[in-house]
Amino acid sequence: MILGVTPARGGSKGVPRKNIRTIAGKPLIAWTIEAAQASRCLDRFVVSTEDEEIAQVARACGAEVLPRPANLAADEADTLSVLQHVLASIPAEILVLLQATSPVRDPDLIDRCIDRFLKNETDSLATGFLCRTQEYAKGQVRRQDQEGFFADDGNVYVIKADLLRRGDRHGERIERMLLDREQNLDIDDEFDFWMAEQVLLKRAKRLGAARCS
Repeated sequence: MILGVTPARGGSKGVPRKNIRTIAGKPLIAWTIEAAQASRCLDRFVVSTEDEEIAQVARACGAEVLPRPANLAADEADTLSVLQHVLASIPAEILVLLQATSPVRDPDLIDRCIDRFLKNETDSLATGFLCRTQEYAKGQVRRQDQEGFFADDGNVYVIKADLLRRGDRHGERIERMLLDREQNLDIDDEFDFWMAEQVLLKRAKRLGAARCS
């Protein structure tokens, strides 16, 4: 089984209650729930949360909710522990991590990621971008001449469930999928929230224009 998971805890420092804050007309988490519901490859999708208000919003959007212990929602709790808790409750062979803080996705992005993961028989896949930054005064290479490195953007991760059960999020065979800058957006603070909303509104307007043409 291919299981989609969106972790959504109630505590948030950069943007308080951001998972259910309205962005472009919907609760933030709704954008990810709708993307998961549109996937043809996911067999099941759950929202993992300890917060009853988030759970209510997720259910209103049609998502299945898996209650999470409070200790796995503390500031020091990591995503791996949350995913292991999900897999202890729901058996699966492949887990697809979809973070609510990445609301901008092409309609087929999730399925393209899963298709590539399966085709290339990899241990894990992550979306991201090519980073060409360097510390100030530590390098003299022009940005365009730097080889750069792949940085994951938090949008989509596809991982073998057995690896997660053993405490490994990556494995040895790693696949990387480069996305455009709009889909690289990951909401961590108020500026990120504002920027993501502008992109979502622009995309909605563009989609509406396409339907009318």
